[in-house]
Amino acid sequence: MGKPKVVLGVSGGIAAYKACELLRRLTESGHDVRVVPTAASLNFVGEATWAALSGNPASTEVWETVHEVPHVRIGQSADLVVVAPATADLLAKAAHGLADDLLTNTLLTARCPVVFAPAMHTEMWEHPATQENVATLRRRGALVIEPAVGRLTGKDTGKGRLPDPEEIFEVCRQVLRRGVAAPDLAGRHVVISAGGTREPLDPVRFLGNRSSGKQGYALARTAVARGARVTLIAANTALADPAGVDVVRVGTAVQLREAVLKAAPDADVVVMAAAVADFRPAEYAGGKIKKKDGEDPAPVALVRNPDVLAEISADRAREGQVVVGFAAETDDVLDNGRAKLRRKGCDLLVVNEVGEARTFGSEENEAIILSSDGSEIPVPYGPKEALAEAIWDQVTQRYTPRRA
Repeated sequence: MGKPKVVLGVSGGIAAYKACELLRRLTESGHDVRVVPTAASLNFVGEATWAALSGNPASTEVWETVHEVPHVRIGQSADLVVVAPATADLLAKAAHGLADDLLTNTLLTARCPVVFAPAMHTEMWEHPATQENVATLRRRGALVIEPAVGRLTGKDTGKGRLPDPEEIFEVCRQVLRRGVAAPDLAGRHVVISAGGTREPLDPVRFLGNRSSGKQGYALARTAVARGARVTLIAANTALADPAGVDVVRVGTAVQLREAVLKAAPDADVVVMAAAVADFRPAEYAGGKIKKKDGEDPAPVALVRNPDVLAEISADRAREGQVVVGFAAETDDVLDNGRAKLRRKGCDLLVVNEVGEARTFGSEENEAIILSSDGSEIPVPYGPKEALAEAIWDQVTQRYTPRRA
């Protein structure tokens, strides 16, 4: 097999320069990339730059190299088309089937997955016209990534920033791996918790755990690639925000519970992948606890934290909501997992063995997905993304159609 063929469309926004980094990641990972910029985008990055970085000619007009019929051939031969940045104007043209340049012609002829990474001012993104255009594209099977929140042009800040190119690349990689498979989470809202909570003991100390959040972030990235709207509740992680994800940052178990309960009413699926502390100190010391010569420290009294997984499983925020839990065990893994599934009342429980040098912080994982119907699906050792895909495969078999 040859290299996967990717068309990188670039429309006329200030974020066009960031597409150079996306192009670099695509080419360095072994993809054959053809850049198709709009005429407006060349005001930000020139044609010569795209040709030099991709190793392929970059053209904007349907009338160039007419003997090759580029406006048809480019889209027909592509394995993926990604438009980054996608301006409001480009989204409107794509939604209405306009074809006044090479990129919009390519979008009409492409029969491969299409990914749009929007970038524009907040007011433009939130305008009803843009939202209707996005809904139209999603309904037709295109993957439109939610823009990031952050600094825009000038002094403006808000939603509309192009996601990090590395994270857009991750979405592209996931979509290419799935091929022409339909985005089976399209129209679904999923809430995912990730990371590990920290329970303060004094201003400088806390009770915590070794969770890095990588499995929860893998779940978020794969859900985006499958078309979902994702809310990621991140507890004390040091990872880059996944593209297309609304990130809510929390610290403690109580804060995580509040965030989950706030997001859950609109969610089709809730996945509790975070390592939530079972206990917290009964008292918080307002000043640093001092070490005193000749004296042993006073015992630290603990109280139970709320059991968020059991709570949301028992009181579903909406009919047909699927709840997924995680069980990190160090011994009697399956027996403890089965008992936890019964106790928590969730639909699926992902059970894995953990330890000081096992799973936490790793790029790999292995687990058994236990179901409330009694089935047990082993997922062999491999990338955490593979486990995430296996979890979503099980989830999509269980949710019910949304009511209008």
